[in-house]
Amino acid sequence: MGRLTQQALNELESLCPGGIERDVSLASISQWGIGGTADTVIRPSTSQQLADLRRWFYQHDVHHLTIGSTSNLLFADEGLRAPCIQLGNRLSHVSIDKNVVHAQAGVWVPSLARQLMLSGLTGGEHICGIPGTLGGLVCMNGGSQRKGIGSHVESIESVGVTGEVVHRAASDCRFAYRSSVYQTNNEVITSVKLKFDDGQAKQIRQEMLAILADRSRKFPRKLPNCGSVFKSNPAMYAEVGAPGTIIEKLGFKGYSIGDAFVSPMHANFIVHNGQGMAKDVLSLINEISEKVLLETGYKMEVEVIYVTPNGVFLPADQADSK
Repeated sequence: MGRLTQQALNELESLCPGGIERDVSLASISQWGIGGTADTVIRPSTSQQLADLRRWFYQHDVHHLTIGSTSNLLFADEGLRAPCIQLGNRLSHVSIDKNVVHAQAGVWVPSLARQLMLSGLTGGEHICGIPGTLGGLVCMNGGSQRKGIGSHVESIESVGVTGEVVHRAASDCRFAYRSSVYQTNNEVITSVKLKFDDGQAKQIRQEMLAILADRSRKFPRKLPNCGSVFKSNPAMYAEVGAPGTIIEKLGFKGYSIGDAFVSPMHANFIVHNGQGMAKDVLSLINEISEKVLLETGYKMEVEVIYVTPNGVFLPADQADSK
């Protein structure tokens, strides 16, 4: 895939003024701090801009990808040739009217949790420590304490691959544990309507502080990481334990390949010292996965998505680690 021409860049700039950036270090925008250089990153500031961008890419038959805060992404060491749309601060407005919240997809999840607390709304405490944007959280029906944000969703606006704007009620989003319709329909969430219950701001704040303190005790926060590497499987959990427990029992805590290593604090996290490479992370994931399968009979499902240089999303254990 070649670089976009100057004419193409000019046309995209007219659709998304001030939102085009060239030659972006993926390591600088990745929560894992890993990745080469992206040719083009585009950051829309309205849902209409996103619709216009997706329509342009469809009409010109240009493959592109859309990302948020990158909290579950591992970018290739070779960088990224496909144009990349990133939803973030430019698309992060939140409005609260009594129990109803309208929030754009780029809002930082801990920031949203704090705004809910200040408004005396309860039900969002469990998301306060999740490092991601709302669009990704809703797409994954993410949360903590085995809760999911989908239980508070009223409706969602998204943009399809041809630039069409789609509205869905929560009942049409197929929310299940850590899944939704948006994982397979190639639509990009732009805004979400949510509803929460009344609560006491002081009590909500205390619960959030307890959650954050618990996360600080359990999870590595000082070294670059991408959160949990492997998903929890209820059947495996009941028989042999959580992924972190199994990985630790097999002796992987602190185990390294290159500058990437399994966190000594929590074995379901892979961290690095600032010099980590994607190929090292992939090698660790594959070695751990194969060992767990051999010892337990369970094939662990990865949470990490590898982004190829051509902009294809792959489960990390399906990527070439060489």
